[in-house]
This record gives sequence, C-alpha cells and structure tokens, in this order.
Amino acid sequence: MTATTTLRIIFYQENYDSQDASFLPPFPIIPSSWLETVFPLLLLQCCGMFQVRPQLRPTRAVIVPGNGSGDIEKSNWYRWVWETLEEVPGFQCILRNMPDPITARERIWLPFMESELHCDEQTIVIGHSSGAAAAMRYAETHKVYAIILVSAYVSDLGDETERESGYFNRPWQWEKIKANCHHIVQFASTDDPFLPWSEQQAVANELSAELYKFTDRGHFQSSEFNELISVIQEILNRAA
Repeated sequence: MTATTTLRIIFYQENYDSQDASFLPPFPIIPSSWLETVFPLLLLQCCGMFQVRPQLRPTRAVIVPGNGSGDIEKSNWYRWVWETLEEVPGFQCILRNMPDPITARERIWLPFMESELHCDEQTIVIGHSSGAAAAMRYAETHKVYAIILVSAYVSDLGDETERESGYFNRPWQWEKIKANCHHIVQFASTDDPFLPWSEQQAVANELSAELYKFTDRGHFQSSEFNELISVIQEILNRAA
C-alpha cells in the first residue's frame, strides 16, 4: 500500500463517519482500529524510504604505482607517502607490489585492486601515471571515497606498452567516475617529459577535478610529496 493510498483511505473514512449516506467509497471501509495500529507503521516505513544514508568516512589510502616501478618501496615517493600516512591516527595506507608491473594490464590490475587491495567506499585511491589510468577505470565500476590522480592521461600516446595495457581501447565513462567518487583530485605538471599538457588538461576538464597545476614537477618522480599529504589531510578534515 502506498502513502497516497493510505491518505485516500483516511479521507474516505472521515466522510463515511460523517454519516453522509450519499457518499459511497470506491473500496471497503478500513476499520478505525486498523488505521490506528497499522498506519503508524506504514508512516515509519514510508519515512524510512527517504532516509539519507550516512556518508562513510575514509579509513585508508591505497597507492597504485606507475608501470615499470619494480620494487614499489624503492620507487619515487611511494614509500615516503606510505610511512607518512601510517602515522595518521585511525588511518591506514596500503603499499604493495603489483602483479604484471611492466605492462600493468587492466585485466590483471583491476581485479587485484578489488580483491587484494580492497579499494572500496572508504578508500582514497592514489594513482600515479598508469596507476592513475587504473584508478579511473576502477572508479567507472566501483564506488570509492576519492581518487587522487598524479600524472594522468587519456590515450595510449602511441606507445605499444600503453596500448597493450587495455586502459585506452574504449571511451572513458567520465560521468560514472564522477558519480562513484566523493572527491577527485589531480596533480599535473606542464613540464612532464612523458605527457603532453593537453592529455592532463583533458582529464581535469572531463572529471571537473580539483587540479593542482605545477610547472616544475616533471612526471612527479621525487622522493617526497608534501602537497599530496596536505590534500589527503584536507579530505580527512572535511569528513571528520
């Protein structure tokens, strides 16, 4: 029984109780005792349908590296960010070597992100380079708390390894990515030796990303990344 039907029953009940002999309800009259006991339950159920589900808070970050990283703990800023985030109370950072590290095939990485790295609605996914492509494809079909894209791009750049990875063989589902993320942040640099600025700008435009644009960071391969930590702390503060 819908809320509308319930209201109609009450209307007809009131008219019937007024002893208006000319009034004939279109269906049997429901006893007042039934309305007194059942209607409150229907009302509670109806209200429950419109309850806003509380937003989950982020409890972990997962670092998805670029291809060719080798031992992830010895590459770029990954270990430094992991150690720094591990010091945040009540927060966890996951850093693991990825399977198929050279080609970073989508058909291998995305299932690994789901089953082994457990990227879920309480996870901030940090993707660097091809890891950013993996983060975007993952967010097309999975809800995550946020994606932070570092050196992201939209095409295979004419590179055979990138083409073989599988991320760029179909159009991006930008609207689905946006719908599945509370926050989308992007770090990009105009002097990236591997990525034209147009590729990075396309990501920012399509995802309406919170863009941090630099002119001197190259492909973001330094040993520390303070700006990334600041962004994550800001996300955590917003969720508090």
